Amino acid sequence: MTPSQSHISLPEVRRLEAVSFRSWPAASTRFDGTWAIRLTAGHPAKRLNSVNPLDPADHDNIDERISRATRIFDAFGRPLVFRQSPLAPAELENRLDARGWMRFDETIVMLRDLDGTVPPRDLTSAPVGNVGRWLDQCMAMGAFAPDVKPGLSELIDRVHGEVALFLGDVREGEARCAAMMVRFGDLAGLFEVVTHPDHRRKGLAKRLVNNAMAWAKSKGSKRAWLQVVADNESAVKLYEETGFTEAYRYAYRRPPEAHNG
Repeated sequence: MTPSQSHISLPEVRRLEAVSFRSWPAASTRFDGTWAIRLTAGHPAKRLNSVNPLDPADHDNIDERISRATRIFDAFGRPLVFRQSPLAPAELENRLDARGWMRFDETIVMLRDLDGTVPPRDLTSAPVGNVGRWLDQCMAMGAFAPDVKPGLSELIDRVHGEVALFLGDVREGEARCAAMMVRFGDLAGLFEVVTHPDHRRKGLAKRLVNNAMAWAKSKGSKRAWLQVVADNESAVKLYEETGFTEAYRYAYRRPPEAHNG
């Protein structure tokens, strides 16, 4: 499947893309037509620092607009990256192909209904209220480097939905897995699922994901969704085992001069 294809309708893709942006908000967003240019000084994540085309019909003046985006990213000190979902114009994909742009980090967006069977909520894994503690526990599990903690803390403060931060299998104050969920009414997004390297393949993440879904269902959400890198086979298998199925994919594109940069 290419980023121009999906298992769901384009309006559904648009809604999931919208809640994704609100769940993981960039520090600034500007628009060139319907191309959303997202930039964040405090965190290097590609989804926070990329051009996101949002309308398959918006493909006028592609070369000029790529040049404008290049100047914006150069001025900001970030490498130019396009994030190509099914909302990206086919003409833009073709132009990037012709220019030799690299495709990388293909990502699967997965969905599951919460109306069916969801294991009972494990109250020992209730959401924690201390963002700093959750971030420290994630760092101890190797989820991210200490220097991005301030940016992540700021990002979580900017989230527009209802945030729930989970720590699982806590022993003597140390968690062995963690997850973040963000609710927007009937939709709940799952993010930052991490397990300590010494405790993987023990079912801990699966139990915590089920617990997060039970929490979302108890709050009134009808569907859960997530994003996972396609070549992370163990994570894809985990989510399939917890009832998620593929909805659509997106991939990142970068210019050929950035391949070795």
